[in-house]
Amino acid sequence: MNATRSAPVLSAVDVRKQFFGVEVLHGVSLDLVPGTVHGLVGENGAGKSTLMKIIAGVHRRDGGDVLLDGERVDFGHPVEAANAGVATVFQEFNLLADRTVAQNVFLGREPLRFGIVDTAAMRRATRELLADLGIAGISPDAAVGGLTVAEQQIVEIVKALSIDARVISMDEPTAALADHEVAILYRVIRRLRDRGVAILYVSHRLKEIFDLCDTITVMKDGALVSSGPAAELDQATLVRRMVGRPISAYFPDPEPGTELGDALVSVRGGGNPQLEGIDLELRAGEVVGVSGLQGSGRTELVEAIFGAAPFTRGELRIAGAATTIRRPRQAVRRGIALVTEDRKRSGLALHQSILDNALLAIRSVFPGRTRAKRAEVPGIFTALELVSQGLGQEVQALSGGNQQKVVLAKWLATSPRVVLLDEPTRGIDVGAKIAVYQLIRDLAKRGVAILFVSSELPEVIGMADRILVMRDGRIAGELPPGSAEETVLALATGAAPGTTTDGGGEQ
Repeated sequence: MNATRSAPVLSAVDVRKQFFGVEVLHGVSLDLVPGTVHGLVGENGAGKSTLMKIIAGVHRRDGGDVLLDGERVDFGHPVEAANAGVATVFQEFNLLADRTVAQNVFLGREPLRFGIVDTAAMRRATRELLADLGIAGISPDAAVGGLTVAEQQIVEIVKALSIDARVISMDEPTAALADHEVAILYRVIRRLRDRGVAILYVSHRLKEIFDLCDTITVMKDGALVSSGPAAELDQATLVRRMVGRPISAYFPDPEPGTELGDALVSVRGGGNPQLEGIDLELRAGEVVGVSGLQGSGRTELVEAIFGAAPFTRGELRIAGAATTIRRPRQAVRRGIALVTEDRKRSGLALHQSILDNALLAIRSVFPGRTRAKRAEVPGIFTALELVSQGLGQEVQALSGGNQQKVVLAKWLATSPRVVLLDEPTRGIDVGAKIAVYQLIRDLAKRGVAILFVSSELPEVIGMADRILVMRDGRIAGELPPGSAEETVLALATGAAPGTTTDGGGEQ
């Protein structure tokens, strides 16, 4: 970390903002210092995005000041902010898929030679900017539409550097990235910091906040809670400031009365083109976590059980009965639900209402139950503490955490006996995560069997009754609850032999 303290390049001073007469920012202040990464954290609705958009020139503030080099500025558009050296990389990228990297980087600012776009100069400058960030795998001539999400993220950052940005704000930059892509972004951010850029970093992932940030500002309900050096905080204190609850509530203990029942899912020798030799047992009332590196077979495992990419060999038993599941519809009829990793692409109909989304699975598989389930849906959302303007609201207007609650409600309406969760807390805030964890405990108490995949090791360790670690499409081993992160990683990477029990084994 860069511990040198200098004068802020940009300051927000007592910034206030109203929407429709309701104040959503209540006098928030922060300083962005050259050569530092400033973390901005808080639950959804805390005001982080509103503050970021005021700095970016998307919104006009209703009170307070924004100072650049000590001088008051009033950006009326992101282009004005960019011209002043203040750039923002939003979650939704502002790129043209059918144009090249170089064309996107210099869009609207193309270098001219004799009145004609100087393509060679544009490509050369883009190549130099990529080299400055240590990026060798992206060609200035590549079509942006063919790039990965991580590569598109880098193109957005290169755009910011092309205007010589001194301040770069990043909104949830790793939300859609795989683990190895996150490592690339880490390296890019540290290079920017070392070059003297001030970075405002918004993320729900607390590990990233502590890995990258020199300063952490906490917001709650539109107000500033605290702002200070990251070194003076630990995760327990940060969570308490964000959600107003102690970290002991972060990973709740099993509910009193939770008991393990019979095996609801049993796989012996399961395999398909992505999986081999899968042996596992999932019992009623049990929470089994699945860990492993990206590409280890975690998602493929839940998809095989659900019939989305079914087992083609081995034996599958559901509630003791030998079963063949070739399609998801068959899985749903047998009481199995799958909350997919990408809720926007495969979990929700974004332009439909909350109520219609909650009834999607019922209407598709159990149409005769639609009327009865429609009456149950409001109670499900009350239990999930959904925040919305009503069940007629379009899902696309909800926060990420509330969208995830709609996905969960869709499956809870089917009264599942087995729930498969693939990255159920990705991209949602701490408060929404706690709600998901509590739901998992409540389902387990009701005798539901739960298998959940997560890239966040603390989540797996904190919630699982057993931990299955995958590697190369196999279950590399099984670990007890509370195992050390180092032990899980050793199994995931093949650095150490696995500890096994009946539920899984080293293959």
